[in-house]
Parts: sequence; C-alpha cells; structure tokens
Amino acid sequence: MIRGIHGLFYSSDAKATRDFFRDTVRLPGSDIGDGWWIFDFAEGDLGVHPTDGGEGGKHDVSFYCDDIAGTVADLKSRGVEFTQDVADHGYGLVTYFTAPGGVTVQLYEPRYTKGTAKPEKKAKKPGKKAKKKGDAKKAEKAAKKGDKKGGKKPEKSKKKKKGKR
Repeated sequence: MIRGIHGLFYSSDAKATRDFFRDTVRLPGSDIGDGWWIFDFAEGDLGVHPTDGGEGGKHDVSFYCDDIAGTVADLKSRGVEFTQDVADHGYGLVTYFTAPGGVTVQLYEPRYTKGTAKPEKKAKKPGKKAKKKGDAKKAEKAAKKGDKKGGKKPEKSKKKKKGKR
C-alpha cells in the first residue's frame, strides 16, 4: 500500500537550499548522511537534489498552512523574501517565496478540506477495554485462586480416555 509521497526541489546550490529550509524556514527533518537532508512532514516528505546542468528552480511542490498571514509574517521575520502578495486563486490564498539555488516556492492556505488517506483502524468491540501488560497473568492467577469479586473457581478439565469415545 502506498503511504506517502516524496517530492524534490532541483537546485543549482543544493547545500544552500537544504540549509535554508532547515535553518531559516525551520522545516523538521533528518540528516541521512553525506550532506543529504530529508524534510519530514506529517503528510509527506521533501528532499533537495542538485541539478545536472547547474540550472535550478524546477519543482512541482507547494507548502500549505492553516494561517497564511501568520505564516508569512513569521517567515518574513526570519529573513524569507516573498515575491508576490497573497492572492486568492480560488482553491486557496497563495503567495510565493524564494530559496537559494534558484528555487521559487508556493505557499498557500487551502480553501478545501482534505480527506484522510490513513488506513482505517479496526473498531474495538463494544464493552471491551484495552488490556494492560500483565493483565493476562493477573487474570490467570485470580482464576486459579477463585475470583474474590464473586466469580467462580475455574472448572477442572475433563480429560478423555484414550481409545474410548
């Protein structure tokens, strides 16, 4: 089952682009070695790869947020430069900012509600509580002694004799 998406920014200066997203924009991520940084999102992840010819800026990735005015103000306070004012594009409120390496990034506040793509969890049976670790041993011990809360002692098992049915 597919459970996510991996996006890429192609940059003429991949290190500067990675540093910008990690240090200035403050995207969460993981150092996977050899200078490669993967940015982790609850709904996807983002990697930054160098270009072959030195020309960067190619991508099909947008960042979205719940409060575009607040997010723009926060990013501007950290030195992020926006190239356009926020505009209504129908599907959401949209603006763009630049990152090192020739990368232009779309930021938007969606006007639509996304459905969940998470697999459904099995429903718990009504009246059942989750068992804590050790509950099975406690129940077994109580059954051997007889339940002190009004329960019955366990019945002795009846073994069948071999050869007779």
